[in-house]
Amino acid sequence: MPGTDQDEPRARVEAYLGRVDARETLVGVIGMGYVGLPLALAFVEAGFRVMGFDTDPEKVEKLNRGEGYIQHLQPERIRLAAQSGKLVASSDLTRLGEPDTLLITVPTPLTRQREPDMRYIVETAEAISKALRPGQLVVLESTTYPGTTEELVLPILERSGLRSGRDFFVAFSPEREDPGNRDYGTRDIPKVVGGVGEDALRMAQRLYSAVIRRTVAVPSARVAEAVKLTENIFRAVNIALVNELKIIYERMGIDVWDVLDAASTKPFGFMRFNPGPGLGGHCIPIDPFYLTWKAREYGLSTRFIELAGEINVGMPRYVVEKLQLALNDRGKALKDAKVLILGVAYKKDIDDPRESPAFELMHLLGERGAQVRYHDPHIPVLPSLRSWPHLGRLESVPLTGEVLSAQDAVLIATDHSAVDYGFVLEKAPLIVDTRGVYRTPAPNVIKA
Repeated sequence: MPGTDQDEPRARVEAYLGRVDARETLVGVIGMGYVGLPLALAFVEAGFRVMGFDTDPEKVEKLNRGEGYIQHLQPERIRLAAQSGKLVASSDLTRLGEPDTLLITVPTPLTRQREPDMRYIVETAEAISKALRPGQLVVLESTTYPGTTEELVLPILERSGLRSGRDFFVAFSPEREDPGNRDYGTRDIPKVVGGVGEDALRMAQRLYSAVIRRTVAVPSARVAEAVKLTENIFRAVNIALVNELKIIYERMGIDVWDVLDAASTKPFGFMRFNPGPGLGGHCIPIDPFYLTWKAREYGLSTRFIELAGEINVGMPRYVVEKLQLALNDRGKALKDAKVLILGVAYKKDIDDPRESPAFELMHLLGERGAQVRYHDPHIPVLPSLRSWPHLGRLESVPLTGEVLSAQDAVLIATDHSAVDYGFVLEKAPLIVDTRGVYRTPAPNVIKA
């Protein structure tokens, strides 16, 4: 009896599922950064073989030697993964046809015009297209606007001559990595999965279920894309709210941290968010703009989201103005003032500097003629920065009494636990605290 048109795709799906269940599938992870490397390790530790792809040869060499480069990941995990032979890294994108699964975890930044910069996704999809073979599953994990998987990635992949849903399969599963979170690692965070077609969803869900404790299937890739944006827009809007409240309450002589402490005692109807000098990390400062950009295609404006974005983007200038006023009160101009930025990671106790508001603070201070240095116990040298290339390769200075007393001001941008804030309070002539480190008033502390 002749086979139907569905027999071959069905056979590919079943073969893939069988390899997953037997831990025989080779998983390719493209982008060995703060998302890709933890994901690769999770697959290795669940019994899979993983090929990690990255265009940075230094990362590839370190991984193949069993060495890490992300501080919060235990070096032993990377060493064991490499020694077992289950984790192999490569910068040769012609080998993308070898894995049965390709997970894309590349950056999705913004352009200077605050529009989605899709070059890394496009370049990755083009490289996959050249090596794509029947039976492969391609999953995009990079945060992006709804429609990216079907409207951008899938057509590029089909330039190979193969067809989605028949020859290969495509899904979207948003990364939810939270660097440095000790309570929730990669395997503990539920994994949202949306496929382009039922077969792709089934394959992706089976794959992730072998590694992640819980998977959450949604009706489409578009829904999965929207989930990640919604999660981070929720955070961005609420952070904007408390940033605005901080400014208002400061004028009224009210400490916003006292307000938040008390409000947090309510067991329902309130979720705490803390103010700061701006937004940091790869997701929260960027994701809202992905949705506002896409909404314009439908003739819609996202006024609420854009207002929150304006407030958060404006916070570094607010902090610099507070610093300038504090210096003026002490008879010192900001021009030629010595300012030490304390903490440049985007959040405490990690070595991740992506989109940190500290860099915008450094840039604004430099524009006004200040002499800017920084100290960060987790980031000894600043990496190359896309948005602030002139700041790259600066080195952290030691936090000694001599260094602190020589400053005109110390600006706390990130409140790392390793810093002795009592020592800073004792030695620094002026401290601008954006993180609520000092709760007891002190003559040399200004809150911003």
